[in-house]
Amino acid sequence: MKKTLIRCGWIVSLDDTIGDVVGQDILIGDDKILGVGTNLGEADEVVDARDMIAIPGMVDAHLHTWETGLKAIGCDWRQGEYLRDVFAGMSTWFEPDDNHIATLAGALSRLDAGVTTLLDYCHNVRSTEQAERSVDALEEAGIRAVFCLGTGVYRPDQKPTDAELQRIHPRDRVEQIRKRLSNEERLVTMSLAIPGPHWAEEPSIRANLALARELGLRTSSHATKRKSQELMPDGYASLTREGLLGPDHNIVHGNYLPDDELKLMVDAGITVTSTVQTEIRGYGRPPAVSRVVNFGGLPSLGVDVEPKIPGDMFREMQLALAYALNERVREDIVKPEKPVENKPIFARDALKWATIGGAEALGLGHRIGTLTPGKQADIVLLRANDLNLFPIRNALFSVVEFAHAGNVDAVMVDGEFRKRDGKLLYGEDKVRSVRARLMESSDRIIHEAGYRIR
Repeated sequence: MKKTLIRCGWIVSLDDTIGDVVGQDILIGDDKILGVGTNLGEADEVVDARDMIAIPGMVDAHLHTWETGLKAIGCDWRQGEYLRDVFAGMSTWFEPDDNHIATLAGALSRLDAGVTTLLDYCHNVRSTEQAERSVDALEEAGIRAVFCLGTGVYRPDQKPTDAELQRIHPRDRVEQIRKRLSNEERLVTMSLAIPGPHWAEEPSIRANLALARELGLRTSSHATKRKSQELMPDGYASLTREGLLGPDHNIVHGNYLPDDELKLMVDAGITVTSTVQTEIRGYGRPPAVSRVVNFGGLPSLGVDVEPKIPGDMFREMQLALAYALNERVREDIVKPEKPVENKPIFARDALKWATIGGAEALGLGHRIGTLTPGKQADIVLLRANDLNLFPIRNALFSVVEFAHAGNVDAVMVDGEFRKRDGKLLYGEDKVRSVRARLMESSDRIIHEAGYRIR
């Protein structure tokens, strides 16, 4: 067993027993955390991080990674341009290798920014090869990931089948990817992205859920529409009461879900991921974070769509916390249908949303999310001497309210450094190649789709 000892300045463990400690060490054996404390014994390698803050690796619980090459093309979009121009437009021009290079670049950018685990919600899949190449990219990057296999949008000339138009997963494709990612101890595992009651008719939803349960797959769906727009009216409530949706299901957004329906789902163990940067720009109701907390759930966070917003999970966490705190002091905010007592929210809660909450949403809470002996060694080190952080009076507050992706000095996934001394270990030449291939791919797609960047 290879042992690595990290001598830390500060540790924000999120483990209730260990807490936040100063001047202690983390001992890693192969891929797991063996201990947190002092006098932990000999090690094969000692890492001097006495001027750094150690935190659990962050979890981006919802990202459409295939969109990486379309970054920052629509920051002023407000009227449905994303669905028209990206999801139903440029996506249809992606070939398998386009999925690969965008996903590879996106996964590397997550690692660079302190994210050790990613849910890649890949809803741009029209062939098994497209799915396979996306998985290839996640494995090549070395990130911990859940590949959330989705379907795709078609142009008329691509001749989709009736089942594909109804967004029903092809069994053979799901089985092939499931066979490849059958080992739940791997870095890359699998779940199924399903169009839920807001985006599909009832027969399609039931078919996809039955296939997922048969193959032992967790599922995730977008809950984005007002009640009057649902394709399966009251579908989330009905499916939850039937037991077809439960702890193995995750919804994203949920802004328009009424209180009684959202509470029913939280009580059933369904997890809720908010993408606050996106939601406050494009949704008429607040992010669900506060309501999930009030109903006794643990929110998770994701970046969602980089064509519109930046991929910094520190920024996502900070905005989620600020918005939730603002909801507790505003006097003009829309009140819930039935008064619900606001539970207190603190800085530690926000870091939990970005770590433990994401781990639970992905079904990985037993393996990651805290710096706990026995869990996987997914660790991020932040430079405490950077002027935006220095001096450190309270490490937790510094991490949650002051840190950003530029403070990330080192990233460890499964006991292996993926970034060290401020640089990705993927290789400078390989990173340059990724940039060039991503630019070539995205330029071609934008041109073929006839989109003009404004």
